[in-house]
Amino acid sequence: MTSRTQTTFAPPVMQARRWLQDATFPENRPLINVSQAAPIDPPPAPLRAAMADALEQPETHLYGPVLGLPALRAELAAKWSQDYRGTVTADRVAITSGCNQAFAATISALCTDGDEVILPTPWYFNHKMWLDMAGVTTVPLPTGPDLLPDPEAVRALITERTRAIVLVTPNNPGGVEYPGDTVQAVFDLARETGIKLIMDETYRDFDSRPSPPHPLLSAPDWEKTLVQLYSFSKAYRLTGHRVGAIVTDEALLSEIEKFLDTVTICPSQLGQRAALWGLQNLGGWLAAERAEILDRRAAIHDHLPLLEDTGWRLMGCGAYFAYLQHPFAASSATLAPDLVHEIGVLALPGTMFMPASDPAGARQFRIAFANVDRAGIETLFTRLAGLDWPLATPDRDA
Repeated sequence: MTSRTQTTFAPPVMQARRWLQDATFPENRPLINVSQAAPIDPPPAPLRAAMADALEQPETHLYGPVLGLPALRAELAAKWSQDYRGTVTADRVAITSGCNQAFAATISALCTDGDEVILPTPWYFNHKMWLDMAGVTTVPLPTGPDLLPDPEAVRALITERTRAIVLVTPNNPGGVEYPGDTVQAVFDLARETGIKLIMDETYRDFDSRPSPPHPLLSAPDWEKTLVQLYSFSKAYRLTGHRVGAIVTDEALLSEIEKFLDTVTICPSQLGQRAALWGLQNLGGWLAAERAEILDRRAAIHDHLPLLEDTGWRLMGCGAYFAYLQHPFAASSATLAPDLVHEIGVLALPGTMFMPASDPAGARQFRIAFANVDRAGIETLFTRLAGLDWPLATPDRDA
């Protein structure tokens, strides 16, 4: 007998952490950890003070509404209406215990055993894990060297069992920002075929574009097709407090409410109050955080010649991520633990973001640079460029 959890693989980040168990790092070569896309610094001091004040409020310690605090739902709706130049109302917003739960709740409300969901590859591994555990068939959509989904390729994969197509932009793991016309084309296809477009925009606050990244929230009846997911973790450094959001149709939220009520009853009251305070007070602070991340993205490009001279290739870069193709003969799955011991770098191999049947992952690495500054990026690339491992044959490179 196979349980739901046995249908999927072990958590990749936890697997990678085990590579550190027997490793030592000399003082002149400390570990560079680019394995996880989560800020390690605490929330800013004013937000921590607001959280301390919230702890003195009796309601912070009680159950709250399943779909989240009304004030937070209304504040997020107002911000989304402004940022996307569309119309979002509070009754189309739900607050969840992190964005992973937002995805799990959405899939549970949309799918049953044997249904299909299309995931572009390389994919976010937790999406694949939940689909496995939910009994939903993952249909991979290869994205090619530019890491962008082709709407016509999506059309070719849609069957009578397809319930949704998932897009992550800015992308995890690839970093690429999906062009607005690409997103619009997939939305139009989803509406035409009666499936949902699930848009995971966890990293939207670090998109490099000054204008709205897509026009979907200004489309008529957008909520009938679009399910937008978001996380407060990256914006306000609230990773440990688990606060996410879903923006979609009221009817779908009523189904999602059933899932949330049986799993967590309500999101963290303290985390929600922190998110609300952040939305209301930290616009300028978040703009500075975005500028810093964009500078680190620029540093990736500035120092890229260090890697290109040794055969590496940058496939995508944006938000927290750079996605690289390496030049070596061995698989990234084999090389990733060796990086820890040989040059003090912890990075995730592309095999963790690809179907086992797709050989492309063996040539790829994800670099999560949110916690590595400009100087650290130069050090990272210098270490990678100094690797003297056997190279892939010309036939394999082709």
